[in-house]
Amino acid sequence: MKTTNFFSNQKLTLFICLFFIGFSTFIYAQDNYREYSGVIIDSQTSKPLVFASLAVNNSNISTISNKDGEFLLKIPTDMKDVKVTVSFLGYQKKVIPLSAFKSKITRILLVSSITPLPGIKITLPSNAKTLVLETFKKKAENYINEPLLMTAFYRETIKKRKRNVSLAEAIVNVFKQPYTTSKKDYISLYKARKSTDYTKLDTLALKLQGGPFNALYIDLMKYPEYMFTDDVINLYTFSFEPSTTINERAVYVVAFKQREEVKEPLYYGKLFIDSKTLALTSATYKLNVENKELTSRLFVKKKPKDVFVYPTEAAYRVDYREKNGKWYYGYSNVKLTFKIKRKRKLFNSVYSLTSEMAVTDWKVNTTKEKVKYKERMRPSIIISDEASGFSDPKFWGAYNVIEPEKSIESAINKIKRQLKKLNRN
Repeated sequence: MKTTNFFSNQKLTLFICLFFIGFSTFIYAQDNYREYSGVIIDSQTSKPLVFASLAVNNSNISTISNKDGEFLLKIPTDMKDVKVTVSFLGYQKKVIPLSAFKSKITRILLVSSITPLPGIKITLPSNAKTLVLETFKKKAENYINEPLLMTAFYRETIKKRKRNVSLAEAIVNVFKQPYTTSKKDYISLYKARKSTDYTKLDTLALKLQGGPFNALYIDLMKYPEYMFTDDVINLYTFSFEPSTTINERAVYVVAFKQREEVKEPLYYGKLFIDSKTLALTSATYKLNVENKELTSRLFVKKKPKDVFVYPTEAAYRVDYREKNGKWYYGYSNVKLTFKIKRKRKLFNSVYSLTSEMAVTDWKVNTTKEKVKYKERMRPSIIISDEASGFSDPKFWGAYNVIEPEKSIESAINKIKRQLKKLNRN
C-alpha cells in the first residue's frame, strides 16, 4: 500500500495551526436541580479513578470523574428516589441511592475485579483478529441503531509544559446517526466559553482545529474507516491479554499493533470486548510517533517555515455505555504532546493539547429533529475562536459538566480574579 493512500485514510488526527503573534434545540436541562460532588477512589490503594462513569438509573443522565477522580453530578429536584450506578473498567460496579450522596465531597470506593468473578467462566476464541472483525459485524445488534439527540460537554486545553495557555469549554448538541449508516454525525453549538493567554506562547500561537469533532470521530464503531479499513486492518497483529470484567461481565482484552515490516505510522493499544455480546465497550490506544516527519504531516496544518513541529505522544480513548442491552457512545478524549523547535533557537518548547467530550443526556430522535445547515458546526471549526469569555460560576446552570482538574481549576480561578479586577476599575 502506498504512503499516499495510507494518509488519505488517516483522518483520526487533530490539526494544529501555528501563527506569528503581532504579525499577521435539543437542550432541555431544568432550572431546579441539586448538585452532588465527590471523589471516586480505589478501595485498596485510595488512588483516584480517572474517567469513572456515574449514571442515574432509569434515565439517560450521566457524567464522569476527572483526572483527580472528582465528579459533579446535577440531578433535577423532581428525581428524588433514584439510584446512581458507578462503574469503572476492571472494577465491580456500585449502585448507590441518591439519599446516600452528600451535597459536597461524597467518597465512593470501588473494589477491583482483576480476576473473573465467581461463577463467570471465560474461554478465549481461537483467533483475536477474527474476534475483532466479528465485533464490527455485530454493531447493528449491539448498538442503538436509531438517530439520537445527545447533549454533551466538551473541553479542550492547551498547555505550555505545565502552564495553561488556552482553555475552552462548550455544551453541544450531537445529532448521532445510526451506526449502520454512512451518514456522519453533526453538531450544533449551544453555549461556550474560553480563555486564552497568548503571552505564554512566546511568538507562536497554537490553535486546535476540529473542536468536538476530534473527540466524536474516535467512536470506532461509527467510524472504523478512520483506523481499521479493510486494507489497513491487515497491517496489524492482534493478540489476547488477560481478561477483565466490566459491570460484573467478562470482557476480552485484545491488544493490537502494527506489523514490524510496516513503516507508516499506525496505532497500537487495547480493545475491550464484551465476551457475551461481542460489543466493543472501550478502547485505549496511541499513534506510533517514531517517524517525526510523517506524523508531523498528519497533524500540522499551518506553520512558519523556520519552525519544526512534531508529536511526541498521541493518545486516544473511547468509552461506550449500555442501556437495555444496547450500547452507545459515551465519552472520548485525545491527548497530544508536541515539541516545537525553531531555527537558531537553543531550547525546544513543549506543548500538550487535550480534547475530551462526555455525553451527559440523550434521547431517541423520534421526531427527526434537524438543525439548519448554516447552524451546524464545521469539522474545521476552531472552538476558541467561536467562544466568548469566561463568566460567572453558574455559567453552565443545570447542565452536567466534567469537574475541572486541579490545574484547570487554578486557571479558572485566576481568570475570575482578573475579571473582578476589571469590573472594579
